[in-house]
Amino acid sequence: MNYEIDIAGKKKTLKLFSVSGDTQIAAFILYGDVGITEHAAKELLARAPEFDIILTAASKSIPLAFEMTRQAGKDDYVVALKAQKVYMGEPISVPVNSITTFERQMLYIGEDDAAKLKGRRVLIVDDVISTGESLKALVALAEEAEGQIVGKMAVLAEGDAYDRTDITVLGKLPLFDADGNIKL
Repeated sequence: MNYEIDIAGKKKTLKLFSVSGDTQIAAFILYGDVGITEHAAKELLARAPEFDIILTAASKSIPLAFEMTRQAGKDDYVVALKAQKVYMGEPISVPVNSITTFERQMLYIGEDDAAKLKGRRVLIVDDVISTGESLKALVALAEEAEGQIVGKMAVLAEGDAYDRTDITVLGKLPLFDADGNIKL
């Protein structure tokens, strides 16, 4: 089953996947879709507050963070990784539970990336906000690195997340029942 979504005037067909016996999600994947990535970056930047640097989580939102950084004429962005790497030194880490991952994970930013955030205006960017757990983890990382969070943005918000007033999104991504009917 598929669902066609309009993202600020640009259409994309998404495949539905089961996340539980009675709930399906429409998988929004930016990988390989340059047109949607460029379009979403442009539309989000038009709505973005003034910022110095973007923070995102690995991995599906990396193309968006890159493109927003490029279009904004900035020099760098920070990606919170799901595994500690040897080059991180003493990283900052926080736990995260994502709807698309079956088990609890950690998000890490290394010493150098934490230094990039310190004292700067941080714009948190994600592809889809659903439960808000990844967003909460990114906020915790930015705060621990002493960054000043100026905004939280995503291409889409899923289900109830669309009604949140603390995030800026380009559209609503419904949740679906087992038969592919919109339920939220």
